[in-house]
Amino acid sequence: MLDANARALLDMVYRVGAPKFHQLDEDQARRSMVKLQNAFQPDAPAVASVLEVPIHRPGRGQGTLLARAYRPIGSAPSQALPVLLFLHGGGWCIGSVDTHDVMCRELCNVAGVLVFSVDYRLAPEDPFPAGVEDAALALRWLQGNAHEIGGIGEQLAIGGDSAGGNLALVTTLTAIEQGWPVPRLQCLIYPCVDIYARTASRDRYAQGYFLDAESLTWFFERYLPQPGDALDWRASPALAWDLLERLPPLCLVAAECDPLVDEGRQLAEHLRVAGIEVERHEYPGLVHGFITLGKLFPQATLAISAMAAAIGRHLHFPGPADTI
Repeated sequence: MLDANARALLDMVYRVGAPKFHQLDEDQARRSMVKLQNAFQPDAPAVASVLEVPIHRPGRGQGTLLARAYRPIGSAPSQALPVLLFLHGGGWCIGSVDTHDVMCRELCNVAGVLVFSVDYRLAPEDPFPAGVEDAALALRWLQGNAHEIGGIGEQLAIGGDSAGGNLALVTTLTAIEQGWPVPRLQCLIYPCVDIYARTASRDRYAQGYFLDAESLTWFFERYLPQPGDALDWRASPALAWDLLERLPPLCLVAAECDPLVDEGRQLAEHLRVAGIEVERHEYPGLVHGFITLGKLFPQATLAISAMAAAIGRHLHFPGPADTI
């Protein structure tokens, strides 16, 4: 049964006939997401500092990848902090560090870590695998350079919501495949893990639950324009059978009334059977996207606290704080 606030949101969206993502062009969809965040996200909490970080993309004409580093309130400038690499959601087509600014501030303060939010390239201007490449570049940059911004590259977790959860999982698998240091923890928020998933939740919540089936297709078509892209494990990480059982611990946040919920459950169970530590926080009656809408959904605060607790267990060492 839908949560009362979720029902109120859906009633408002469908009653007023607001266009769905698949009825908009990309620019309109991006503005629509910004309006939604502005209406229902909490006020932005203060943090100790926010730093814009440019990362050079290798290769001629590849330009610069931008990221935003948040330090938690109360942290001393000389204190070296564990790091959470965060990848925002938005179907690989919309969303930005700005749409997820409030959430990153909240998570930064509650977890007591440096949050590194990445403004990866978006489709359709830059389709698959551009976002995958940017996420991997951000991980490698942090592993070699986190000390430059007051972070500890060896104490690193990775996370993201929705498409960002997909990219976080893919980036961790890439690290395993390439022999790089692997993040100590994954914090995945209702991730898409299999583009062609045939699950009961994809059918049950296909219409009227915010992330409609047509909108999912709209995102997939823009992100994965080439035939066969969806069968690449870098798009559908559930297909990386030989790598999944080498993943680090997982903290999974899910919404019950979400077309993606079953594939998240399946991933969690697969890892648990493989002996990997898994904690799953599934919020009854909620819909996809709730984590950034804390003004409407108090469960968003609970989910952020749950992720912060997991981060604390896996990244924070006991004893005196490290210094830069």
